[in-house]
Amino acid sequence: MDTPVFLAVLLAAALHAGWNALLKIGLDRFLTAALIQIGAGLAALVALPLVAVPAAGAWPWLLLSALLHIGYNAFLARVYQHGDLGQAYPLARGSSPLLIALLSLLLLHDRLAAGQLAGLLVLVAGIWLMALRGAQGARLNAALLSNALMTAAFIAGYTLSDAAGARANRDALGYALWLFAVNGAVMTAALVLQRGPAVLSRLRGHWRSGLGGGLMSLAAYAIVIWAMTQAPVALVSALRESSVVFALLVGWLCLKEPLPPARLLAGAVILAGAVLLKLA
Repeated sequence: MDTPVFLAVLLAAALHAGWNALLKIGLDRFLTAALIQIGAGLAALVALPLVAVPAAGAWPWLLLSALLHIGYNAFLARVYQHGDLGQAYPLARGSSPLLIALLSLLLLHDRLAAGQLAGLLVLVAGIWLMALRGAQGARLNAALLSNALMTAAFIAGYTLSDAAGARANRDALGYALWLFAVNGAVMTAALVLQRGPAVLSRLRGHWRSGLGGGLMSLAAYAIVIWAMTQAPVALVSALRESSVVFALLVGWLCLKEPLPPARLLAGAVILAGAVLLKLA
């Protein structure tokens, strides 16, 4: 993987961990997730005049991704109800790269060299080690596992959809901005249908957090969408999940979550996988 792409995806990983930490802070995590996506949609809407309307071939993928993002946010919020950030986040994120690797080979014809596959497997092993052995006695309950796996399935779905859409559009930034604008509108509609119109008034007092998290979400995923037009989707997806290391630090520094030795070891394994991806 080229150095600029590698560094850009690491930046996206840090931003992604940042906005996910806001989900853990919020009392109503689905509402917090919706607030962040609406904030990202508003930011994207302001920037739409700077980019072209997506090509016709990109629209089906864009709309599919917007729908899959609703499922992703709903199940991610449920995951955080059953585990702390240091356990729930890697479990949800670490289950998707292998699925993406398989499906990207079948659907997008992205092939990985032996060294690239080795780096991906090491990184994923570190993520699972963090989730399963780094929770300092926390039990891996069925609710946490089932919701994490559903979250991973939605991650794989929207990642592949966006890779196909951005490649069809031939303008990654334009695709990303339109995606977030559409996603914000769809999320607003879904929230109103689920909670009623009065729920929007509850968001007004939290608009700063929503806008800040939305900007982080928009920047993080725009970088990823661009990177998927420059490198195999599976490599970008796996490297993006190094965000669990950043989430580990956020959980420790900001949320006062424990930092047991097993989590530190897992973080080292993840970093080793990232290095292998860079060198492959």
